Amino acid sequence: MEGKINKKETDCEGKCNIIEGLQKGKNCKAAVITINVGGHLYTTQRRTLTKYVDSIPEALVNGKIQSTVDANGNCFIDRDGSLFRHVLNFLRNGELLLPEGFQEIQLLVQEAEFYQIKPLTDALKGKCATVRQASEATFLEITDSHDRSHGLRIYCNSSEFITRMKSRIVQVSKSRLDGFPEEFIASSYAIHFKYFIKSESGARLVLKEDNTFICTVETLKFETIMMALKNNFKLMTSLDSSKGSIVQSDSLHFLK
Repeated sequence: MEGKINKKETDCEGKCNIIEGLQKGKNCKAAVITINVGGHLYTTQRRTLTKYVDSIPEALVNGKIQSTVDANGNCFIDRDGSLFRHVLNFLRNGELLLPEGFQEIQLLVQEAEFYQIKPLTDALKGKCATVRQASEATFLEITDSHDRSHGLRIYCNSSEFITRMKSRIVQVSKSRLDGFPEEFIASSYAIHFKYFIKSESGARLVLKEDNTFICTVETLKFETIMMALKNNFKLMTSLDSSKGSIVQSDSLHFLK
């Protein structure tokens, strides 16, 4: 009988200790805090969790919102425990550092939005955009209409390639001191020029309005082709041997 009473007293004492821990939640107020996220325990400094004002971690630790605690008095957050590792690393480092080949960005975006950490959310959305762009095929088309009103057109669905090509045109043209030649019109995804004339040798010359020579159409095509190969594009067009040099082709298509 006495043994049973002692067991009951021990059980009661244990339950009382748990309740006391739940009520006080002392861990949430300590300088070093252990939090329970979906069953995963993380120990970090209080200042790490309170780095971003009005974020969920900061509000929980500072008592702005009521926190749930586990049996050991640790603040408990009912979220994905494994993904919180990356949230905590962002709070520690101030930058997004993900392992190579990380495949759960969309899930991590949801976690960042739940924790209301805007800098992390913005960094993740930027990462998503980069990954999405990298997964899409990059297409390059060089079209030569042999017509003064259209001339040579360079189109690529990568604005980065167009920016590089624009810089290269400045280097190979005679307008390098004036910046990008006015005779060329550039958008985020395409470059084409206004007009040209043919020389006695048959070369098509790109001139300024004051007849100052800039470069030849063939030079532009050659530089674009070289830039494409340098950037690991693969030529998809079957070349017509009757055209002679590749720069004589009417249309060239590349893919990366």
